[in-house]
Amino acid sequence: MGTRSPRRGPGPPDGGWGWAVLGACFVVTGFAYGFPKAVSVFFRALMRDFGAGYSDTAWVSSIMLAMLYGTGPVSSILVTRFGCRPVMLVGGLLASAGMVLASFATRLLELYLTAGVLTGLGLALNFQPSLIMLGLYFERRRPLANGLAAAGSPVFLSALSPLGQQLLEHFGWRGGFLLLGGLLLHCCACGAVMRPPPRPRRNSAVDAPGEAEADSAGLRLREAPSGGRTRRRLLDVTVCTDRAFAVYAVTKFLMALGLFVPAILLVNYAKDAGVPDSEAAFLLSIVGFVDIVARPACGALAGLARLRPHVAYLFSLALMANGLTDLSSARARTYGALVAFCVAFGLSYGMVGALQFEVLMAAVGALRFPSALGLVLLLEAVAVLIGPPSAGRLVDALKNYEIIFYLAGSEVALAGVFMAVATKCCLRRSQDATPSPGAKGGASDTEDAEAEVDSEPPPTSAEEPGGLEALEVPSPGTGPSEPEMEAEPGLHSESV
Repeated sequence: MGTRSPRRGPGPPDGGWGWAVLGACFVVTGFAYGFPKAVSVFFRALMRDFGAGYSDTAWVSSIMLAMLYGTGPVSSILVTRFGCRPVMLVGGLLASAGMVLASFATRLLELYLTAGVLTGLGLALNFQPSLIMLGLYFERRRPLANGLAAAGSPVFLSALSPLGQQLLEHFGWRGGFLLLGGLLLHCCACGAVMRPPPRPRRNSAVDAPGEAEADSAGLRLREAPSGGRTRRRLLDVTVCTDRAFAVYAVTKFLMALGLFVPAILLVNYAKDAGVPDSEAAFLLSIVGFVDIVARPACGALAGLARLRPHVAYLFSLALMANGLTDLSSARARTYGALVAFCVAFGLSYGMVGALQFEVLMAAVGALRFPSALGLVLLLEAVAVLIGPPSAGRLVDALKNYEIIFYLAGSEVALAGVFMAVATKCCLRRSQDATPSPGAKGGASDTEDAEAEVDSEPPPTSAEEPGGLEALEVPSPGTGPSEPEMEAEPGLHSESV
């Protein structure tokens, strides 16, 4: 499918089977972000059956989200060891099994372990590998692909919430959980289409089970110690020393402290302002509809030739716009003002969602993206567990939403300012001092790739142009390149 279309060298195909991968990533992203929020429609029934309060019941969604973010490094290690497809297939089974087992729960603790831990882990094992595989299939159209995949979140949230309500009314919460467990088996189908992109022939050692797919996806880092044997680096923590990654990680932490707070408190804020319940609930739908349009549109905009080299500044602009929207709407009390806030918030929120992973891919490249994504998600999990719960406690203590909007807006706007200033002052300055080809750091991804093509055989991993800072290019003996493979004893020619 699309194998006869012209391609620019050994890079990602930017189409063909990649469109099927994009469709699967759309579905997985929708489940990962939409499912924990959609489960909240069952909370009232759970509170009645288990005699629990809202805060105790809401821990089901909180644990699910914590597993989605906090197990990032675990997912990175599994993907590096076994490849994307096997990890996603197992993740789909775990997510489904968690909801099926939750339908037989007799205590809240059992719901925490099944719907919370098991389903959350399954969603995490689907979400991260799908993003990794998307980056391997798209390069020139990657911003658009990321935007389209990110649109799965608002689409599925808009669909899963009313579906859950219908299941609750017709089958009760137990029947609803059972059917939702069956629905999550679609994650297995999404994992099945994650076929690694084609790669040039090379000499390789006999791989252990699962390593061939990880190698074919270009996900395994290798080092050659003095003894000559290679060892796998399952989680590349050295990415933390990359300035571009450090800037991105700090930005994401500040962003996660306040980004989700307004959406969580919006309905109650509107009700407190005297807006009728039905109209208050519709405000979230407005955010969702605008978000659906904003994500693919922003992805297409970021893919333009003039804007793509400056995608970090576009991301910082989206963050500042979101923060300023919160700050300017802190005193909105009329329904018209709240609708205007929802439109502006949905637009800026969609831009952030479309660009966040594109910026990380550009910063660290495809080779180190699995490890970088896992570490960033772990850091984001800490921020998510700090930000929204703290905002809820402040609302309970102060009975005032205005201060919460000011705090959340300040945190997100600060993240945008930090991203822009750090990119301008730290990263761009380091790129100006470009070392000779083959040296670590300083050169752009494109320059490094061109230098490597001139000096040695084609690399086995997809290089990504337009990074924020230098991407380390494996030199012979330190990466999965052909010279290193030929130096290993007992190798034979094999087509991957």
